[in-house]
Amino acid sequence: MNAVTHLNFRGDARAALTFYRSVFGGDVAMVTYKDAGNVQEPSEADQVMWGQVAADNGFRVMAYDVPSRLPWNQGENAFFVSVRGEATEEVTAYWEKLTDGATILQPLGPAPWAPLYGMLKDRFGITWVLDVISEYDAS
Repeated sequence: MNAVTHLNFRGDARAALTFYRSVFGGDVAMVTYKDAGNVQEPSEADQVMWGQVAADNGFRVMAYDVPSRLPWNQGENAFFVSVRGEATEEVTAYWEKLTDGATILQPLGPAPWAPLYGMLKDRFGITWVLDVISEYDAS
């Protein structure tokens, strides 16, 4: 299990991830809304639905472009904490504990990109994204 800062942008995720890679090294991976078959606004098809920079030195950051249909304010929801695990049981146990006093934004369940995915805002106002790690196949 690891926790990763998940940065939220409005159209700048690709540039930010590319920049962070130039600073910290490592590999960058990006999936667009089009890649994932989740285009709801045609002008946002090539924006980043999920992206990550991971370096051997331990640096890791995730990012995405918040769709225009969702509210976004850089000062209010500029990041999520992403918790990724390898086992459904592990992620479910964390989810169940985090839901105490939380607002569920996306119920924990299967998603096209992960065997298990959910999002909540905890009782302290922090947004958490939990998922089970899977290999992404863009084909």
